[in-house]
Amino acid sequence: MKTKNILLTGAATMALLAGCSLDYEPLDRYSDITEGSASDTTSVALKDKQAVLDQMQNINNKWRDEQEAWYLDKLLLADSHSDNAYAGSPSAETTPFEVNSIEGSNTNLYRDWNVYMTNVAAANILIQNIDGVPDASLTTAERALYKAQAKLFRAMVYFDMVRIWGNVPLITTVAGDITSETIEDVYPAYFPPQTDELTVYQQIEKDLLEAVQDAPATDPSDKSLLSKDVGYALLAKLYAEKPLRDYDKVIQYADQLAADGYALEPRFGDLFGVICADPTQPAGPSNFATAPTLRNSVESIYEAHFDAANANWASWMFGRCLENWNFYFEWAKWITPSRDLVKAFTSEAQTDLRYAESVVWYSCGWNIYYPADNYAFMYKDRSGYNSIIKYRYADILLLKAEALILGKNDLAGAAAIINRTRARAGLDPLPSSVTSNRQSLFNAYLKERRLELAFEGQRWFDLTRLDLVEEVLNNVVDEGRPALVYPYDTNSYRLPIPQNILDQNPNLVQNPGY
Repeated sequence: MKTKNILLTGAATMALLAGCSLDYEPLDRYSDITEGSASDTTSVALKDKQAVLDQMQNINNKWRDEQEAWYLDKLLLADSHSDNAYAGSPSAETTPFEVNSIEGSNTNLYRDWNVYMTNVAAANILIQNIDGVPDASLTTAERALYKAQAKLFRAMVYFDMVRIWGNVPLITTVAGDITSETIEDVYPAYFPPQTDELTVYQQIEKDLLEAVQDAPATDPSDKSLLSKDVGYALLAKLYAEKPLRDYDKVIQYADQLAADGYALEPRFGDLFGVICADPTQPAGPSNFATAPTLRNSVESIYEAHFDAANANWASWMFGRCLENWNFYFEWAKWITPSRDLVKAFTSEAQTDLRYAESVVWYSCGWNIYYPADNYAFMYKDRSGYNSIIKYRYADILLLKAEALILGKNDLAGAAAIINRTRARAGLDPLPSSVTSNRQSLFNAYLKERRLELAFEGQRWFDLTRLDLVEEVLNNVVDEGRPALVYPYDTNSYRLPIPQNILDQNPNLVQNPGY
């Protein structure tokens, strides 16, 4: 019997194993993961330097191109599943996040799981095979650099997965040949069991610590590339999480980013603004956006770039696209800002400048949560040209404030950081009655993260990281939010494994409570 190396993942693998005979030659067509030419007995994963470059470009494009999983669904989870937003457009996809009735049958979770696991497979192809590429033009330094970037990407994928689902399959190798002789050995690679959270976090840590040794320095003109600083940002976020919490290291990596030149942009609105045809006037039906105000800012660590030729389509899902005022504006949008968030923004004596950059009010053709003539929309992604920023320095800087409060009891140092982001927002410094009391300062810190990072996929993960889900979300007073189907409890911190995935892989176990 002929054999060929199979490099397939996800649904394609399941269909192959469910429907093929072992006497059938399994790999008889091109796969977007398999590269190279096959003989009767082997398949080359990456045949030459160009194949490596193509796979690296494939990885670099994923954050930009797979916006549904990486961005749209992430905001649904982080903001609509918390107190920042309503679902927006009620449906079987979205409403369960708003009312805490998510089940394994949710199509968003199935979509996201498949995207994440396919991304892991893409990284593994490069990590596992690059050292064996038979092309002398691919230097040792280049091999180390591309492997480091692939490890950064794998760590980034698993960091999101473990925070959403907890115990997940930890896959760091590429499955081998399937034959009648090897099926027992190969089978576990195609149907892996879950790995406990701590081990997954330790693998993320290992990938990041190895990657930052060889990853490239940040190119200030192109923050869409995986760099050392992406690794430092991820390490700071990693060490703030419960399984590996080490606030000294949060401070260390936050300081490393500052040493590398990261800082707060002077004007918060520049991070999300647009340049219009008439820059002296606000955007409107006849004054359309032509470009983002700022790309690759001193605050941005990792972002996806878009332009007229390759537009950010996710912006259509949240409100008006300012490059085309009426484009796709006839249906209810996702991620509608909540009254509770609006109240938080307007609770200060001064105007919080972040409010107008985060929430915008339009008239529209629906009145699901607000009157149609004055309806709230998420505003941080406002045109097809805007970058989507995944990691920015304000997030990491505020994590340092958390480390100073909870890890060092350095209230003055934490207050100084919080006052920096408040000052940029046009707010006065925190009063001494707040900064001198640990609990009061911690509460101010939580509010500051909420307002600074609203609609950036952070709120839910802040509450879970700090064990505040039940305390906060079961006590939200918001007349616009539908009643919870189920109160939040200890099982709410992790979402259900998609039922389709459980059906395909008998070695997986559903999370408690679902």
